[in-house]
Amino acid sequence: MEQQSKKTRTGLLFGSFNPVHTGHLIIADHFLQNTDLDQIWFVLSPQNPLKNEKEMLGEKERLDMLKVAIANNPGFDLCEIELGMDRPSYTVNTMELLCRKHTEMEFTLIIGSDNLEELDQWKDYEKLLKYYTIYVYKRSEKVRSPYSSRPNVFLFDSPLLNISSSMIRDLVARGKKPRYLVPANVLEIIDGRGLYRK
Repeated sequence: MEQQSKKTRTGLLFGSFNPVHTGHLIIADHFLQNTDLDQIWFVLSPQNPLKNEKEMLGEKERLDMLKVAIANNPGFDLCEIELGMDRPSYTVNTMELLCRKHTEMEFTLIIGSDNLEELDQWKDYEKLLKYYTIYVYKRSEKVRSPYSSRPNVFLFDSPLLNISSSMIRDLVARGKKPRYLVPANVLEIIDGRGLYRK
């Protein structure tokens, strides 16, 4: 009897990445090095139904920044699948499509504990809890979620930086440089293209 080949364990980090910042990269690398995941895919979401679309930079700019940010880590890859899907993009639809397209992979959803606490706002969240493994990085010592005890949900301590994309956008709009908050090559794109300026 032929032995079944082992599936590649792929962690999925979804985001608008508006822009991608150091915190995203640190979280992704922490999961890559400290869990059973073989690789991390950064899934660019064109439109998050829970975020203000007016503040969203165009897909091309966000994609370009994401590409240069992850280029030097062989365990990171870019996933553009949501760019060709109906909008707004829903995680459950993306997970289902990825599983159909990549039967050689086993996908794990990576989210913050703040997302877990608001999971009931997500479309078909019970499907996510039932059919997929979810790795959760704790944003605080106490995770207040009824879903943290579900069998497919695993909580992890991880290094957390108090950085947000909105903070970076605000700094740039005020004429400041978000050095070290974003990779240097991302800052070059922000500066060179005049992104996020008022």
